[in-house]
Amino acid sequence: MIKKKQPTVAPGMDDQEELNASATEKEVEDGEYTSVTTLSYDEVDPS
Repeated sequence: MIKKKQPTVAPGMDDQEELNASATEKEVEDGEYTSVTTLSYDEVDPS
């Protein structure tokens, strides 16, 4: 059986607070961190 690794977020998790938290030095040393990129679409009225 092949398991696909898909990103998941635990129910009840405060997305913004958790995703903006920095990894600790130990987490970085152990490779237990994920790079997060935030994409923001800013729409400006052309008129």
